[in-house]
Amino acid sequence: MSTVRAVARHGQRDEVSADGRIYQSIFEGVLNQRLTPGTKLPEPELCALFGVGRAVVRRALEKLAHDGVVVLRPNKGAVIAQPTREETREIFEARRAVERALVELAAQRASVEDISALRKQLADEHEAMHRFDQPSWARLASEFHLRIAALSGNATLERYLTELISRSSLIVGAYERVGNAPCEHDEHTAILDCLELRDAAGAIAHMTAHLQSLEARIETSDMPGTKRLAHLLGIEPHRSTSTE
Repeated sequence: MSTVRAVARHGQRDEVSADGRIYQSIFEGVLNQRLTPGTKLPEPELCALFGVGRAVVRRALEKLAHDGVVVLRPNKGAVIAQPTREETREIFEARRAVERALVELAAQRASVEDISALRKQLADEHEAMHRFDQPSWARLASEFHLRIAALSGNATLERYLTELISRSSLIVGAYERVGNAPCEHDEHTAILDCLELRDAAGAIAHMTAHLQSLEARIETSDMPGTKRLAHLLGIEPHRSTSTE
Protein backbone atom coordinates (compact mmCIF):
# COMPACT_ATOMS: atom_id res chain seq x y z
CA MET A 1 0.00 0.00 0.00
CA SER A 2 1.07 3.58 -0.55
CA THR A 3 2.14 5.45 2.54
CA VAL A 4 -0.20 7.94 4.17
CA ARG A 5 2.30 10.74 3.61
CA ALA A 6 2.42 9.92 -0.08
CA VAL A 7 -1.34 10.03 -0.56
CA ALA A 8 -1.74 13.20 1.50
CA ARG A 9 1.00 15.20 -0.23
CA HIS A 10 -0.15 18.57 -1.58
CA GLY A 11 -0.65 18.92 -5.31
CA GLN A 12 -0.21 15.25 -6.22
CA ARG A 13 -3.86 14.41 -6.90
CA ASP A 14 -6.84 16.38 -8.18
CA GLU A 15 -10.07 17.16 -6.34
CA VAL A 16 -11.90 14.24 -7.96
CA SER A 17 -9.72 11.68 -6.15
CA ALA A 18 -9.29 13.65 -2.94
CA ASP A 19 -12.04 11.76 -1.12
CA GLY A 20 -10.26 8.53 -2.07
CA ARG A 21 -7.05 9.82 -0.48
CA ILE A 22 -8.86 10.60 2.75
CA TYR A 23 -10.63 7.23 2.70
CA GLN A 24 -7.35 5.37 2.21
CA SER A 25 -5.54 7.32 4.93
CA ILE A 26 -8.25 6.60 7.50
CA PHE A 27 -8.55 2.98 6.35
CA GLU A 28 -4.79 2.50 6.78
CA GLY A 29 -4.99 4.22 10.15
CA VAL A 30 -7.46 1.54 11.21
CA LEU A 31 -5.33 -1.30 9.80
CA ASN A 32 -2.21 -0.15 11.66
CA GLN A 33 -4.32 0.45 14.78
CA ARG A 34 -3.41 4.12 15.14
CA LEU A 35 -7.09 4.97 14.79
CA THR A 36 -8.98 3.07 17.47
CA PRO A 37 -12.72 2.89 18.25
CA GLY A 38 -14.16 6.18 19.40
CA THR A 39 -11.46 8.37 17.79
CA LYS A 40 -13.06 11.62 16.66
CA LEU A 41 -12.68 12.73 13.03
CA PRO A 42 -13.45 16.47 13.04
CA GLU A 43 -14.30 17.77 9.58
CA PRO A 44 -12.37 21.06 9.97
CA GLU A 45 -9.23 19.18 10.99
CA LEU A 46 -9.51 16.76 8.06
CA CYS A 47 -10.06 19.70 5.70
CA ALA A 48 -6.88 21.35 6.99
CA LEU A 49 -4.83 18.14 6.92
CA PHE A 50 -5.70 17.31 3.31
CA GLY A 51 -6.27 20.81 1.91
CA VAL A 52 -9.80 20.09 0.69
CA GLY A 53 -13.31 21.39 1.30
CA ARG A 54 -15.99 19.94 3.53
CA ALA A 55 -17.86 18.33 0.62
CA VAL A 56 -14.82 16.16 -0.18
CA VAL A 57 -14.35 15.17 3.46
CA ARG A 58 -18.02 14.30 3.80
CA ARG A 59 -17.91 12.04 0.73
CA ALA A 60 -14.99 10.13 2.23
CA LEU A 61 -16.69 9.82 5.62
CA GLU A 62 -19.92 8.63 4.01
CA LYS A 63 -18.03 5.87 2.18
CA LEU A 64 -16.29 4.85 5.40
CA ALA A 65 -19.64 4.79 7.20
CA HIS A 66 -21.07 2.59 4.45
CA ASP A 67 -18.19 0.15 5.01
CA GLY A 68 -18.74 0.08 8.78
CA VAL A 69 -15.48 1.86 9.63
CA VAL A 70 -16.97 5.18 10.75
CA VAL A 71 -20.15 6.23 12.54
CA LEU A 72 -21.73 9.54 11.50
CA ARG A 73 -23.43 11.14 14.50
CA PRO A 74 -25.98 13.91 13.75
CA ASN A 75 -24.73 17.27 15.03
CA LYS A 76 -21.75 15.59 16.70
CA GLY A 77 -19.50 14.59 13.81
CA ALA A 78 -17.83 11.36 12.77
CA VAL A 79 -15.99 8.87 14.97
CA ILE A 80 -14.24 5.58 14.31
CA ALA A 81 -16.81 2.82 14.86
CA GLN A 82 -16.83 0.92 18.14
CA PRO A 83 -18.14 -2.62 17.53
CA THR A 84 -20.34 -4.20 20.19
CA ARG A 85 -19.84 -7.69 21.58
CA GLU A 86 -22.55 -8.99 19.24
CA GLU A 87 -20.96 -7.29 16.22
CA THR A 88 -17.59 -8.72 17.26
CA ARG A 89 -19.05 -12.23 17.28
CA GLU A 90 -20.67 -11.69 13.87
CA ILE A 91 -17.53 -10.22 12.32
CA PHE A 92 -15.30 -13.12 13.36
CA GLU A 93 -17.98 -15.62 12.38
CA ALA A 94 -18.08 -14.04 8.93
CA ARG A 95 -14.28 -13.97 8.68
CA ARG A 96 -14.06 -17.69 9.41
CA ALA A 97 -16.60 -18.46 6.70
CA VAL A 98 -14.98 -16.19 4.10
CA GLU A 99 -11.34 -16.99 4.88
CA ARG A 100 -11.86 -20.75 4.83
CA ALA A 101 -13.01 -20.38 1.23
CA LEU A 102 -10.22 -17.95 0.36
CA VAL A 103 -7.41 -20.05 1.80
CA GLU A 104 -8.73 -23.16 0.04
CA LEU A 105 -8.67 -21.34 -3.30
CA ALA A 106 -5.23 -19.86 -2.59
CA ALA A 107 -3.85 -23.34 -1.88
CA GLN A 108 -4.97 -24.38 -5.34
CA ARG A 109 -3.93 -21.26 -7.26
CA ALA A 110 -0.90 -19.65 -5.59
CA SER A 111 2.32 -19.84 -7.62
CA VAL A 112 5.82 -20.46 -6.31
CA GLU A 113 6.49 -16.74 -6.72
CA ASP A 114 3.35 -15.94 -4.71
CA ILE A 115 4.53 -18.15 -1.85
CA SER A 116 7.96 -16.50 -1.90
CA ALA A 117 6.33 -13.07 -1.67
CA LEU A 118 4.29 -14.23 1.32
CA ARG A 119 7.48 -15.54 2.98
CA LYS A 120 8.97 -12.07 2.57
CA GLN A 121 5.79 -10.60 4.04
CA LEU A 122 6.13 -12.87 7.09
CA ALA A 123 9.79 -11.91 7.49
CA ASP A 124 8.82 -8.22 7.52
CA GLU A 125 6.09 -9.00 10.05
CA HIS A 126 8.59 -10.84 12.25
CA GLU A 127 11.07 -7.95 12.05
CA ALA A 128 8.40 -5.40 13.02
CA MET A 129 7.36 -7.58 15.93
CA HIS A 130 10.93 -7.80 17.29
CA ARG A 131 11.55 -4.07 17.05
CA PHE A 132 8.25 -3.48 18.90
CA ASP A 133 6.82 -1.48 15.99
CA GLN A 134 3.14 -2.10 16.75
CA PRO A 135 1.62 0.00 13.92
CA SER A 136 3.79 -1.69 11.27
CA TRP A 137 3.22 -5.14 12.73
CA ALA A 138 -0.56 -4.63 12.86
CA ARG A 139 -0.63 -3.44 9.23
CA LEU A 140 1.52 -6.35 8.03
CA ALA A 141 -0.56 -8.88 9.97
CA SER A 142 -3.72 -7.60 8.28
CA GLU A 143 -2.02 -7.49 4.88
CA PHE A 144 -1.06 -11.16 5.23
CA HIS A 145 -4.75 -12.07 5.14
CA LEU A 146 -5.47 -9.64 2.31
CA ARG A 147 -2.62 -11.06 0.22
CA ILE A 148 -4.01 -14.57 0.63
CA ALA A 149 -7.39 -13.21 -0.48
CA ALA A 150 -5.78 -11.73 -3.60
CA LEU A 151 -4.18 -15.11 -4.39
CA SER A 152 -7.59 -16.79 -4.31
CA GLY A 153 -8.53 -15.25 -7.65
CA ASN A 154 -12.02 -14.47 -6.34
CA ALA A 155 -12.50 -10.70 -6.36
CA THR A 156 -15.95 -10.87 -4.76
CA LEU A 157 -14.72 -12.74 -1.69
CA GLU A 158 -11.68 -10.46 -1.57
CA ARG A 159 -13.95 -7.39 -1.33
CA TYR A 160 -15.92 -8.98 1.48
CA LEU A 161 -12.74 -9.70 3.41
CA THR A 162 -11.41 -6.16 2.95
CA GLU A 163 -14.43 -4.78 4.80
CA LEU A 164 -14.24 -7.48 7.48
CA ILE A 165 -10.51 -6.86 8.03
CA SER A 166 -11.06 -3.15 8.59
CA ARG A 167 -13.84 -3.82 11.09
CA SER A 168 -11.94 -6.53 12.95
CA SER A 169 -8.85 -4.29 13.07
CA LEU A 170 -10.94 -1.88 15.14
CA ILE A 171 -11.72 -4.66 17.58
CA VAL A 172 -8.18 -6.00 17.78
CA GLY A 173 -6.67 -2.55 18.17
CA ALA A 174 -8.89 -1.71 21.12
CA TYR A 175 -9.48 -5.00 22.88
CA GLU A 176 -6.79 -7.59 22.15
CA ARG A 177 -4.63 -8.48 25.14
CA VAL A 178 -1.01 -7.40 24.76
CA GLY A 179 1.84 -9.82 24.08
CA ASN A 180 0.14 -11.92 21.41
CA ALA A 181 2.27 -11.02 18.37
CA PRO A 182 4.49 -14.15 18.57
CA CYS A 183 1.40 -16.38 18.66
CA GLU A 184 -0.11 -14.72 15.61
CA HIS A 185 3.17 -14.88 13.69
CA ASP A 186 3.48 -18.63 14.38
CA GLU A 187 -0.12 -19.14 13.27
CA HIS A 188 0.54 -17.24 10.04
CA THR A 189 3.62 -19.39 9.42
CA ALA A 190 1.58 -22.59 9.83
CA ILE A 191 -0.98 -21.34 7.31
CA LEU A 192 1.71 -20.45 4.78
CA ASP A 193 3.44 -23.81 5.20
CA CYS A 194 0.19 -25.50 4.19
CA LEU A 195 -0.24 -23.20 1.20
CA GLU A 196 3.26 -24.06 0.03
CA LEU A 197 2.42 -27.77 0.23
CA ARG A 198 -0.93 -27.14 -1.52
CA ASP A 199 -2.54 -28.70 1.53
CA ALA A 200 -5.95 -27.04 1.33
CA ALA A 201 -7.42 -29.01 4.23
CA GLY A 202 -4.48 -28.12 6.46
CA ALA A 203 -4.64 -24.46 5.46
CA ILE A 204 -8.36 -24.35 6.26
CA ALA A 205 -7.79 -25.98 9.65
CA HIS A 206 -4.97 -23.61 10.58
CA MET A 207 -6.86 -20.53 9.37
CA THR A 208 -9.93 -21.54 11.36
CA ALA A 209 -7.86 -22.15 14.49
CA HIS A 210 -6.01 -18.85 13.99
CA LEU A 211 -9.22 -16.82 13.77
CA GLN A 212 -10.74 -18.63 16.74
CA SER A 213 -7.58 -17.92 18.72
CA LEU A 214 -7.62 -14.26 17.70
CA GLU A 215 -11.24 -13.88 18.78
CA ALA A 216 -10.47 -15.59 22.10
CA ARG A 217 -7.72 -13.05 22.80
CA ILE A 218 -10.15 -10.16 22.60
CA GLU A 219 -11.12 -8.52 25.85
CA THR A 220 -12.82 -5.25 26.69
CA SER A 221 -10.59 -2.57 28.12
CA ASP A 222 -10.47 1.17 28.67
CA MET A 223 -10.11 3.18 25.51
CA PRO A 224 -6.78 4.96 24.91
CA GLY A 225 -6.45 8.67 25.57
CA THR A 226 -7.22 11.27 22.96
CA LYS A 227 -4.40 12.22 20.60
CA ARG A 228 -4.19 14.74 17.78
CA LEU A 229 -5.63 13.43 14.53
CA ALA A 230 -2.51 14.27 12.50
CA HIS A 231 -0.41 12.12 14.87
CA LEU A 232 -2.90 9.25 14.68
CA LEU A 233 -2.95 9.33 10.88
CA GLY A 234 0.83 9.70 10.72
CA ILE A 235 0.74 12.67 8.33
CA GLU A 236 1.92 16.24 8.25
CA PRO A 237 -0.86 18.85 8.09
CA HIS A 238 -1.57 20.42 4.71
CA ARG A 239 -0.06 23.90 4.56
CA SER A 240 -3.20 25.58 3.25
CA THR A 241 -5.84 26.44 5.85
CA SER A 242 -8.67 27.03 3.40
CA THR A 243 -11.73 24.79 3.83
CA GLU A 244 -13.85 26.31 1.10
